[in-house]
Order: sequence, then structure tokens, then C-alpha cells
Amino acid sequence: MKAVLKEDVSKLGRKGDVVEVSDGYFRNFLLPRGLAEEATAGKLKEIEEKRRNSAAREAKLMAQAKENAAALGGKRVVVKASAGESGKLFGAVTAQQVADAIEAQHGIKVDKRDVKMDQVKQVGEYRFKVRLYPGVEAEMLLSVEA
Repeated sequence: MKAVLKEDVSKLGRKGDVVEVSDGYFRNFLLPRGLAEEATAGKLKEIEEKRRNSAAREAKLMAQAKENAAALGGKRVVVKASAGESGKLFGAVTAQQVADAIEAQHGIKVDKRDVKMDQVKQVGEYRFKVRLYPGVEAEMLLSVEA
């Protein structure tokens, strides 16, 4: 019999998968625990519609991320920080400061967790990467000024 999984079941499948199981396994294990429901024609159609919508949404997000990566690639971001005489910063430039600077200077919102950079404690220029989508990154230049 065909069943649609409501939860991830080890050695069987992930949530939303349509799997072939024996009647007894479905009736005695999956159904009482709320792990699956019977795969009716309406349910299968609904699952296919959700997958199609999800794929279209993912394609749209990927295209937007590639467009943003092309816009940000190689651009400079300027962050001002207080520094001593030798150019050493009082503290460090954080990923949050860089993300805010990208949004202010280039108009593209970036999460601080997606800014991949080394620790910056000196005035100067540094290369860093911004992850815009899984598999889509843009390399940028960070300019730290006193």
C-alpha cells in the first residue's frame, strides 16, 4: 500500500515522501503513531502541487541571489572604526557592522551569519566573502578607516 509520510521515519523516508509499505506496517505502526497517512489521489495531487510551488520559489530565490552576487562582486565596503596612533583598532570590526555597511552602501540586505571574514583589528583593506544563497557567494573588499 502507498503511504504519505508526515514525519521523517528512519530507514523508510523523509517527511512528504510517498512510500510503498505493507498493510500491516501501515495499520499497526505508522498510522497509530501519526507518522503517515494513506496516499489517496487527492493527497498525491496536493503533494505534487506543493513540490512544484517549492521548486518555483527556490528557482526565484536562486536567480535573485545570482543577481545580487553579480551586483556585489568585487565591490568595496567602507567601515569606520576608532583606532589608535599605530592604526590598531579599539576592538574589532564585526560581521554585523559589515552586514549593516553592505545594506547602507549597496542596498542589499545580508545576514551577519553569511559574512565570512577573518578577524579585523587593524586599519586597512581585507577580502571577505558573502554567502547569498547555498552555493552562491560574492567576494568583496572591506576597507577599514579610522
